[in-house]
Amino acid sequence: MKTITLRTLVREPRKVKGMTRAGNSVQVTDKGQPLWIIQPAIPAMTEHDEKLRRHEVEEELAVVLREPRSRISASEIILASRR
Repeated sequence: MKTITLRTLVREPRKVKGMTRAGNSVQVTDKGQPLWIIQPAIPAMTEHDEKLRRHEVEEELAVVLREPRSRISASEIILASRR
């Protein structure tokens, strides 16, 4: 469990967000006294879940690569979308 001060929580909320997103609990203190424990809403992905996610992404990319190439370039699509 990581420990941060209340001041850090107020000034750098992204830091706490990153810690909880990584699956860590964060204890918030004020003048050395514990106030809160912030826990991630969704537990961190396990190594098996990560491998499964990567496999599924690779399968989707393989499907896209099997499709025929478009005759319209990406720059033409972007220019048309700006009009």
